[in-house]
Amino acid sequence: MHLDATNLAIINHLKDGRTSFKTIAGELSLAEGTVRSRVKRLIDEGVLSISGLVNPEALPDRQIVMVGVRVKGMDLVKKGEEFSRLRGVISVCVVTGQFDLIVTAMLSKDFGLLEFFTQEVATIDNVRSVETFVVYKSFNLKVPLTGQPVLEPVEDSK
Repeated sequence: MHLDATNLAIINHLKDGRTSFKTIAGELSLAEGTVRSRVKRLIDEGVLSISGLVNPEALPDRQIVMVGVRVKGMDLVKKGEEFSRLRGVISVCVVTGQFDLIVTAMLSKDFGLLEFFTQEVATIDNVRSVETFVVYKSFNLKVPLTGQPVLEPVEDSK
């Protein structure tokens, strides 16, 4: 999909994910239906995703790890797709440098490094080596809550 100036302007207005289509339409001198249909198309084509993200340090009993992966062979995209389907994986990037892939995963006390490697990574063939980087502190990192348990809402005690 071609990202023209209008699509980029719409995306820019959606940075916080809460701006209404009506507001965006007014600011860009477009019809609200135009904004709505462009956003739908951007989402349908995988260009745009609107979601709530959270600082992982705010999540109790969660840990972010980054794993540098070296694979056998050069089908890096296929390997990246395989890793992206593993439990706990937030993102996978095909990269240059000493690793072929950089995998970011969110682990918990019930699904830690041992389980991630023995139950998930071990299922992927032709992994030559991995190197794990445990994130102690992050800056500007926000992650989706995918796969996280839903906490019951706390009633307002006003």
